[in-house]
Formats: sequence, structure tokens, C-alpha cells
Amino acid sequence: MESVHSEADREFDDLLTALRVRFEQHPERHLDASWDDVRLRLAATPGKLAVLQAMEASGGQPDVVRDRAAGDALAFFDCSPESPAGRRGLCYDDAALQARKRNKPQGSALGVADAMGAKILAEAQYRGLQEVGAFDLKTSSWIDTPDDVRALGGALFCDRRYNRVFTFHNGADSYYAARGFRAMLEL
Repeated sequence: MESVHSEADREFDDLLTALRVRFEQHPERHLDASWDDVRLRLAATPGKLAVLQAMEASGGQPDVVRDRAAGDALAFFDCSPESPAGRRGLCYDDAALQARKRNKPQGSALGVADAMGAKILAEAQYRGLQEVGAFDLKTSSWIDTPDDVRALGGALFCDRRYNRVFTFHNGADSYYAARGFRAMLEL
């Protein structure tokens, strides 16, 4: 009798193939990492594949990046050239979403990241990502905001313009069609 793979199994096989191809095409993002090590880490934590599938499905193009902010740990970061298209037009967090009385966005960056099982990049991680490529040349991405800034109603975002990375602020309840967030998943 022939073995029948479920649709979910095929999707995960396709995802692993896409991740491997992206990994091999961009060695500058993970200089001394090996795909075999990444594959073994993923096999040891199969729940992470669902998170990576959500990152991929929303346009993130996740790839392995050395997270210098975490002592060179391996992590998957969204490496799409622009902020992932499937995660734009969101305010910063659920508190800002609930406080907004009119013209509410579809959700919040932290809420969507949490539902995916991922985190949004911190400022140091965002800057580290920019060291291995040029991202967000036309868009911007919410970043993890310190509690003292958030307590005052603000939130932070970054982008890259003029070959520099800029960190800006906005009201946490603001949202724009060209602002999303970059997710990360630790291995």
C-alpha cells in the first residue's frame, strides 16, 4: 500500500525546502552555521515549523541570522526586502488597539506576533539584521518598545534610508499601510 502524505506534511516539506534554498542563497546572514545543524534543531522542536510557516505565509521570507544581541545564537528573522506585506497596517499592541475609538486597524503587531508564536525584533536585533543586508528601504517596521516609552503612549519603529538605520517614535495606536513588523524565532 502506498504511503499517503497529508497536505500539512507536504506544506512542511515545501517550507523546509524553501528555508534550505534561502539559507544556501544567503550565507552572509549566518556565516558559520550549517543547514544540518539548523535542520536538527528544527527536528528537535517541531512546533517551531508552524511558526515558520506563519512567518512565510505572511510574506516574511524567514532565514537564519546570527543574533549578535543574544550572544551569536541562531534565530530565524524575517528577511523580506520590505516589511512583510501580510503584516502591515497594524498598530503597536492590543492596548493601543482597544484604546482607539475610530478607524481601528485589523490588529496589532504584538497581537499578531503572539498569535504566530513569534516575537518582534528588538532595536539591537533590527540593527544586526541591517548589517547583513539592506531591508525596509520603502517601508518601516515596529520594534520591541521599552516599557517607559510605551507607558507614555509611544512605540518605536525603524527603517533604512540614505544607507543608515533610523529609529523613530509614533503613538502606539497609529498605523500605516507601509509599516509592519519583522518577526523572529529563536532556535
